[in-house]
Amino acid sequence: MGVLLQFPEYVTFRTRTNERKGKIVAVPAEPSAIEAEDLSPIEAISEAIATVHSALEGDLLSKIIEQPPVFLERLVLRLLTRMGYGGLAGDGIHLGGPHDAGLDGLIRLDTLGLDVVYVQAKRYTDQAVGRPEIQAFVGALHGAQASRGVFITTNRFTQDARTYADRVNARLVLIDGQQLARLMIEYDCGVVTQESFTLKQLDENFFGEP
Repeated sequence: MGVLLQFPEYVTFRTRTNERKGKIVAVPAEPSAIEAEDLSPIEAISEAIATVHSALEGDLLSKIIEQPPVFLERLVLRLLTRMGYGGLAGDGIHLGGPHDAGLDGLIRLDTLGLDVVYVQAKRYTDQAVGRPEIQAFVGALHGAQASRGVFITTNRFTQDARTYADRVNARLVLIDGQQLARLMIEYDCGVVTQESFTLKQLDENFFGEP
């Protein structure tokens, strides 16, 4: 608990929990703020990590938006490489520029480049990606004689855009800002490990040996 209390987000979580124990609650408690006494140590740690990571997602997106658009284009290629794409070479090719034909980069899935995934990245703050942008991306894929693409944005996709992406012949993956931040955390892209702990438990097999 001493370690968990080092995180301001967890302190807030505990404060809300204590306020619910008979005192006036200044801030309405969220459903996730359950009694701390009802949590096992593993559950408490998981709750704290989830809270910290939720705040980190927002910080990551803020940092990305502060950067020029080309930063996001290169970032998504690095992220896809860390996720295991890129074949044996393990790298991507940045295509973004004035004459990129609507394609910001590509990832080769094999060493010969026979299977390729093209990438489009949009650094949007208050604008959702709609169907026209997805249609333009599909057209760019056809122009490159490709059938696979990943469209990533720092904002979100409209429902019309997602519906269209599901219906076209090309295999499209849409990744919004929240998903992007979560993938960056999961695959250690743009983040570092602050602390690492080993949780141990009783080995019943050890005491059951003759």
